[in-house]
Amino acid sequence: MKSYTKVDVPETLLEELVRQHCGAMEEGLTYLDHQMQTTSGRLDVLMVDDVKALVVAELKVAQDDKMLGQCLDYYDYVTDHIETIARLYKDHLIDPGKKVRLLLIAPEFTSTLVNRCKWLDLRVSLYTYACLKFEGENDLVPIFTERAIPDLPQVVEVLHIEDHLKYIIDATVREKVRSLLDEVKGWKPDGILFDPIKYSISMKVNNRVFAYLSPRQRHFIIGTYSDEDQWKDYPIKTDDDLANIKITMRAAMERRAKFSVQCTF
Repeated sequence: MKSYTKVDVPETLLEELVRQHCGAMEEGLTYLDHQMQTTSGRLDVLMVDDVKALVVAELKVAQDDKMLGQCLDYYDYVTDHIETIARLYKDHLIDPGKKVRLLLIAPEFTSTLVNRCKWLDLRVSLYTYACLKFEGENDLVPIFTERAIPDLPQVVEVLHIEDHLKYIIDATVREKVRSLLDEVKGWKPDGILFDPIKYSISMKVNNRVFAYLSPRQRHFIIGTYSDEDQWKDYPIKTDDDLANIKITMRAAMERRAKFSVQCTF
């Protein structure tokens, strides 16, 4: 392999290298123009990708957190004038219905800029570069490396019993559920735990599930262990349904509580 050296280049030469080698960054990426005048200044490089979406590229030869804001200003201009630009470069069949993309090119990016990108509801691509000069050759070869943008943190949904109760539109049914929960809590005041999950309220005794209550708009469903200790779902629509399920639930709770005590020895 030939020896090489890394070469620092001015931004004007970097623009030319991007024009010549944009396909090396991303297959199908095509150069359109550079230094286009906008209301926020001159846009470094304008490109189009393989699905005919416009790509606004901002170039820097040093780390610069301000480049993201600059690129957003150019993005705003290009988005506002996308149909005019599509007509201007009609040979490239630009699709005005596709969202404009952002592409930032710099030797390195700070973690601050990278983290800011993850909050944008836009497609943003980050590329670091190095310009190499190989021994015995005059041309510079740019090497582009895409920098990953972290995913947004997952929002943990905190649920409450009231969230489930509000789903029940029948006020009478809602009050029956409240009364049932109060009664179940009294079966073993220090050992019963209610845990609201996505679609149900989990009921536990000594940290062992013995029933689920799943609200519906005009009734509710209790999932619990039958007398044969088989898990079953019981729709609760009448007072008789409710009276019967209390017996079944309490028996399931007692069996789970007894098992928990046995496991401690």
